[in-house]
Amino acid sequence: MKSLSLPSSPATTLREIASDHHKGIANVVLKKGKIQLFKDGSPMVYSGAIDRIIGRPPPKTGDIVLVADGTEKPIGWGFYNSVSMFSVRLMQLEEEAARDPSCALNVEKLLETRIHAAIQLRKSLGLPSANTNAYRLVNSEGDRLSGLIVDIFGDLAVIASSAAWVEKYKSQIKACISRLDEIKYVSWRPSIEILKEEGIDLPDLKEIYPSTLERVKKTGFYADQRENRQFISTISDGQRVLDMCSYSGGFSLNAARGGAMNVTGIDTSVPALELANENIILNNLDPGRISFLRRDATDFMKDAVSRNESWDIVIMDPPKLAPRRKVLQSASGMYRNLNSLAMRLTKRGGLLMTCSCSGAMTQSGMFLRIIQGAASSAGRRVTVLREAGAACDHPIDPSYPEGAYLSNILLRVL
Repeated sequence: MKSLSLPSSPATTLREIASDHHKGIANVVLKKGKIQLFKDGSPMVYSGAIDRIIGRPPPKTGDIVLVADGTEKPIGWGFYNSVSMFSVRLMQLEEEAARDPSCALNVEKLLETRIHAAIQLRKSLGLPSANTNAYRLVNSEGDRLSGLIVDIFGDLAVIASSAAWVEKYKSQIKACISRLDEIKYVSWRPSIEILKEEGIDLPDLKEIYPSTLERVKKTGFYADQRENRQFISTISDGQRVLDMCSYSGGFSLNAARGGAMNVTGIDTSVPALELANENIILNNLDPGRISFLRRDATDFMKDAVSRNESWDIVIMDPPKLAPRRKVLQSASGMYRNLNSLAMRLTKRGGLLMTCSCSGAMTQSGMFLRIIQGAASSAGRRVTVLREAGAACDHPIDPSYPEGAYLSNILLRVL
């Protein structure tokens, strides 16, 4: 590995590298007993893990800091936040800095290295491919760039920011992504509400892009369900399929492509349904076998139950009902009611694919219990046939399980 060039002998420790910076870098000293957690890979240093901060003036939000043990020996470095419960987002450990000093305390080099690694990982997964040029390139903690997400849609990169350091280094991140061969356009999408918790209060600004790109931004596309949509196409031949909360038709179109007898998609969003209907044409599918209706999910299902309707396969993929842990209880009731109705619309012996994209729900481990409660309420019995999460271009760091958010469960309903 190439060493960092310095006037004297090359620095090999974070303390030595930090001493070569013109400005002093603060030390965030951890409490006794907290060090191993971060040496094991956890990227988030909560305020409760900090014993003291050494540095004058004290570090500001977005500043690089060293994270040290009780003897003030650095164990790594990261980005400081004076407001967030995530006081430091660790970027590199001492051992890594020793192996590759070029990235140590060097944001541009770190971004370049981590994004290159993310590209190589996607290539190894076959992305982009002949079948898709829409995929996630950077998945926050899963690609060791906590707070940064990059989705690729052909020649457009959509960058989602949810950390103060990402906003601080916006120009460097955009420049790094813009240099990628296939990228012609870059869209920056700050997560306004999350950034408020990071101490960053941004106006709800709209960046100006050509109309086609603005449309991509507004409608979006969730690549995380890619592999689950493909699975639906393998079990839909000759089946009647109901796709609840169908959005732009990802599951519906895959069911039709897989030979479904007919497909009904239900959503409340007019732009999403317009896009879904256009997608029928773009994919050369028979419009006579797919219909998209604008209806409230609960109202539609109650009406269908009253008419004793049923489908061979039902898909329930609602929007994020539990964006925060504090609303988990109320969201649990909504998930139970939606799934109970969906089960009553699934013919006995048929299949229900039910999903939750709420991190609070997935991480709680409650989803299967809620589904069981829904089955009891519907007077049905269910067996689990398949459990899945996000597609493999959404890697999760096991030392930060909070990165898991998507649950996709296939049930047989009796």
